[in-house]
Amino acid sequence: MTSNDPPAGPALDLSQVHHSPEKVVTVANTSNERVASTNGSKPVKVNASDQIKPNGEPRKRKPAQNNESPKSYAAAASADGEPVQDATPRSNKRLDEKEDEEYPTIKKGSTIRRGTSQTNEAEAWEAGGIRFAPVQVPLVRRLQTAAVLFHCMSIILFVSAFWFTCANPFAWPILIPYLIHLSTSTASTNGNLAYRSEWLRSLPLWTLFAGYFPAKLHKTHDLSPERKYIFGYHPHGIISHGAWLAFATNALGFADKFPGITNSLLTLDSNFRLPFYRDWLLLMGIRSVSKDSIWNTLSKGGPNNDGAGRAVSIVIGGARESLEAQPGTLRLILEGRKGFIKMALRTGSDLVPVLAFGENDLYDQLSPKTHPLVHKIQMFVLKVFKFTVPALHGRGVLNYDVGLMPYRRPVNIVVGKPIEVDRPHGNQPVQADIDRLHELYVEEIERIWNEYKDQFASGRTSELKLIS
Repeated sequence: MTSNDPPAGPALDLSQVHHSPEKVVTVANTSNERVASTNGSKPVKVNASDQIKPNGEPRKRKPAQNNESPKSYAAAASADGEPVQDATPRSNKRLDEKEDEEYPTIKKGSTIRRGTSQTNEAEAWEAGGIRFAPVQVPLVRRLQTAAVLFHCMSIILFVSAFWFTCANPFAWPILIPYLIHLSTSTASTNGNLAYRSEWLRSLPLWTLFAGYFPAKLHKTHDLSPERKYIFGYHPHGIISHGAWLAFATNALGFADKFPGITNSLLTLDSNFRLPFYRDWLLLMGIRSVSKDSIWNTLSKGGPNNDGAGRAVSIVIGGARESLEAQPGTLRLILEGRKGFIKMALRTGSDLVPVLAFGENDLYDQLSPKTHPLVHKIQMFVLKVFKFTVPALHGRGVLNYDVGLMPYRRPVNIVVGKPIEVDRPHGNQPVQADIDRLHELYVEEIERIWNEYKDQFASGRTSELKLIS
């Protein structure tokens, strides 16, 4: 599931570097979760048995500090005393030669003006305990709401259009070949991106969609178009609106911020079995999240048809993480997720962590702690049908309290520093290499959180938690 002139806020000034006092991250490792905290909180002991070197000796995780930029995968492997084969020489500068880089300061957006959510909700009229939108709401805000409504209802609209077409016998000579094509097509996995339409991805519709929250994409480091990448998006949230805007459209300016990189958002393969909706996804540049799809996408394209300049974006937490989406919190299912790490090693793709502040704030849903029976039903549905049904609620089209529309709350998507993978490691990477690269990735996620949480998550009710 990302107009060349995005309204996504000011660009980052990379010349301004945030020089904040040193923060030491203390990490607690248990069998179920890890908690990242900064100085001032009560230290938690680290269970050394959770981190074991390949030779059997215990090894503690190094804390992620703001004044220490993480090394590349090759540099980290050498630091552990294990031999690493030399990578193929490249003309671009290696990331481990820039270890003094820190995350840049992100400029704050403009102040709240009349016509925003706060002022409109203050002017709302109430009936039966429900606040209704005032009559005099700016037209652009009505259009923003309509854009979000279309996106939220798109799967229903396209599938319904198919069934209405089936009801017309004159359309059958077209529908029959279409259904045969649908059952045999490999467009979602072959990596060719033949259906991708930059015109659709740049429609004003998506600019309105992004302005609804608003959503902004923040670049922190340059990405070389000579490399290939796997973007890991966190958190899943309820519907992953931020991932769609950032990687399935050009509304947030991805093409301008990262020139020369063609990014494809990945989704469940079952979505490509839905008539008409499947074609909409392909036109938006979205592809299947299957292993074959990732391999093919990252192995084709570029000047030498070797995948250079290609990227895929994966919502790592998956459907199960949507059940953890609570406003003010950030619980990531990441400890046991290593499939994308294996694919990075197999394809020689750099890993790019992406943290979306505010994604979990777009909806309210019943908490698993207060409604355990509902949670058990949701987990049963997930196990049997491979998708979840979050018990959510948001706002309505014309009211602020009842409905399934997301709240107008800001979403700030921070693209972190890439973790370099020096070379392809074959179809079966060594488990020690997988664990080491996963550890570097987790540390980078923690680093992004600690750097920007006070700016983009000032109203949080808890710290970042990594669970399995």
